[in-house]
Amino acid sequence: LQNVRIDPSSISFSMWKDIPVPFYMSVYFFEVLNPKEVLQGAKPVLNQRGPYVYREFRYKTNITFHDNDTVSFLEYRKLFFQPDLSNGSEDEYIVVPNILMMGAAIMMENLPNFVKLLLSGALAGLKQEAFMNRTVGEIMWGYEDPLIDTINMFVPGLIPFKGKFGLFIELNNSNSGLFTVNTGMKNISRVHMVDSWNGLKKVNYWRSSECNMINGTAGEMWPPFMSPTSLEFYSPDACRSMTLVYERSGKFEGVPTYRFVAPKTLFANGTDYPPNEGFCPCMQSGIQNVSTCRLNAPIFISHPHFYNADPALVNAVEGLHPSKDQHALFLDVHPMTGIPMNCSIKLQLNLYIKQVSGIIQTGKIKPVVLPLLWFAESGSIEGSVLKQFYTNLVLIPSLLDYLQYIFLGLSVLLIMSAAVLM
Repeated sequence: LQNVRIDPSSISFSMWKDIPVPFYMSVYFFEVLNPKEVLQGAKPVLNQRGPYVYREFRYKTNITFHDNDTVSFLEYRKLFFQPDLSNGSEDEYIVVPNILMMGAAIMMENLPNFVKLLLSGALAGLKQEAFMNRTVGEIMWGYEDPLIDTINMFVPGLIPFKGKFGLFIELNNSNSGLFTVNTGMKNISRVHMVDSWNGLKKVNYWRSSECNMINGTAGEMWPPFMSPTSLEFYSPDACRSMTLVYERSGKFEGVPTYRFVAPKTLFANGTDYPPNEGFCPCMQSGIQNVSTCRLNAPIFISHPHFYNADPALVNAVEGLHPSKDQHALFLDVHPMTGIPMNCSIKLQLNLYIKQVSGIIQTGKIKPVVLPLLWFAESGSIEGSVLKQFYTNLVLIPSLLDYLQYIFLGLSVLLIMSAAVLM
């Protein structure tokens, strides 16, 4: 118990502070093969590209212990491209939706027609089209786009940022917010449980108190002596708490584990799963609208390839092949300590696109939730850390079990010998 508390004197503290597990983020893009036809109302045909693999380093700073048995910290991530593990380079070009333009068009749909016509003219002058051909590096880490200033000129504050635009530009060398979690010093059952995030006890993105709650841990470790039921964590990337459910027991490199997976209800809509009504307005089950925490842009998250989603989403495009083996997320956790041994967290980003009256660049695009990319953050304990785990949590307990029976047998023999002598 002493060694799983968040305490500088505990064995697990250094692992918690600077995670020794080698994490990798693998990114897969969906290339649009028929952009001209999509503008005329055809079904999008997609081709998966990648993976583009990045080595991920995580470390904590601003670690501050408080009098109420909590500790605050900022966790940073640094990503480095790994050419030898990737199927392609960051210099490769990929045709994807013009995310800024199409997102802004949807966001401006209900504005007066003259505003949309002005924007449409400005887009033509900037030679902006519904689809763009950019490099992987540009889409990931940002590119200069005069459209940002143009949109801010027509509708100030619509997209409150300047300079470069990239899907992952805020991920690298940045933190996931100020977490305050329980140390477990007085109550071990609360260790790692989130007390607040950015000073908040709950968020305000969603329409119900239940959906706004910050539950579970920060997603790194859980309290010890886990039961085979479920686990919870708060994900700043998804702007919500998530609950994974127990699937089966197993072993990772000889260490006992519980496997937790996402239930089918995770991204279900309010009709199929009423507790999720607070995340609506919803569309089909299997996607979640995160526009309220993504600058009101028409962004949806889901499992990769719309795994576990309404078949209508898969059928609306060509080129998706959902499967449990490739697209389901999982966490293998050592139940005695609550420390993950092996994990693969997967998420897909999608953009809702359609024809917007008054903006000619949107053509005759039919309404569709179009996959942009999906990524998997994976890691497993290995090397000296794994050896330490196996020795302390498997080998020594097994040896103690054997010694227990040996001592029990010797005790019986001694008692029998004493009885004979008497």
